[in-house]
Amino acid sequence: MHFIKYLMSLLREMFQFALEHKVWWVLPVVVVLLSIGLLIIVGETSAPFIYTLF
Repeated sequence: MHFIKYLMSLLREMFQFALEHKVWWVLPVVVVLLSIGLLIIVGETSAPFIYTLF
């Protein structure tokens, strides 16, 4: 639970930084990094189920 709270705090700070300093290129970078991390997590959890099919 602490990890999710820390992650949400970090995302909020990144968004506030982009708003204050008008550096909108930061937001797509954050979205891409989060989506890559999500794909890695989903890939690791689904691998054992794929192995049982073959």
